Amino acid sequence: MIEVSGLVKSYGGRRVLDGLSFTAAPGRVTAFLGPNGAGKSTTLRMVLGLGTPDAGHALVHGVRYAELRDPLRTVGALLDASACHPARSPRAHLSWLARTHRIPHARVTEVLDLVGLGPAARRPVRGFSLGMRQRLGIAVALLGDPETLLLDEPMNGLDPEGIQWLRGLLRALADEGRTVLVSSHLMREMAVTADHVLVIGRGRVLADGGLAAFLDTDLPPVRLVTPRLDELAGALREEGGRVTYDSAPRTATVTGLPSTRIGDIAARNAWSVHELTPLRPSLEDAYMRLTAEAVEYRATAPTTRQETLAHA
Repeated sequence: MIEVSGLVKSYGGRRVLDGLSFTAAPGRVTAFLGPNGAGKSTTLRMVLGLGTPDAGHALVHGVRYAELRDPLRTVGALLDASACHPARSPRAHLSWLARTHRIPHARVTEVLDLVGLGPAARRPVRGFSLGMRQRLGIAVALLGDPETLLLDEPMNGLDPEGIQWLRGLLRALADEGRTVLVSSHLMREMAVTADHVLVIGRGRVLADGGLAAFLDTDLPPVRLVTPRLDELAGALREEGGRVTYDSAPRTATVTGLPSTRIGDIAARNAWSVHELTPLRPSLEDAYMRLTAEAVEYRATAPTTRQETLAHA
């Protein structure tokens, strides 16, 4: 269990965390989302005792991180994939960490194989790609077989095989009853990995709940495909629905009516329907709407050469 209560933190007069409170519970993967500068990395550092809040507290298993008797066995963390001396090998790096907590040497070999670095276990880290460094960071987080994991952008640099492997690993760890908190900007991956969503913006919680509830809308648009589109569209409009024809033949988007009602109207008139699909928003769509006012570092659209010449 991770408990964050009323965290406040300012740097140089700028408030990064503004009374942030949330709980990451065991048995689920919690996606920790937010725009750049929202305070995600600062929050993770506070949980791990790497910074002192101006107010509030962060607890792991009911105590501050500094009070844990065996930190590596309790909390596994990945904050920086480059946090290893470039001249050391993965085996050497993990071995000295294992000795600090009396972790058997066999566990070093086990986690190296688990993350796929067995063949590179004795190579200097300086020659590693970002993806290989990420795998080493994940191995460090797993070394003590901890009950709680905090991972900051763990999928950065991983190839498709690595992302698929990590997705399954996080899900398996949560299914074992562990607490898994993952910060990421990869919305599509979080949509298929997480079952709880925590979104922050400007140091405050914007959303905190189950993934299904986060994506749910009371009356989503419905994709309709039918050879009797004109007749059905007229009947739907009489019922208060709004029908927008799509570019594809016999296809439209219906708003204002649930799919069940659309199906009932078609059945009542014996009109064939080939598709009737509620169009629920993606995690990225829901996230973008929620954080639209919380984006601090917003890029501008690029100017084309033609536009530049036109303004010259």
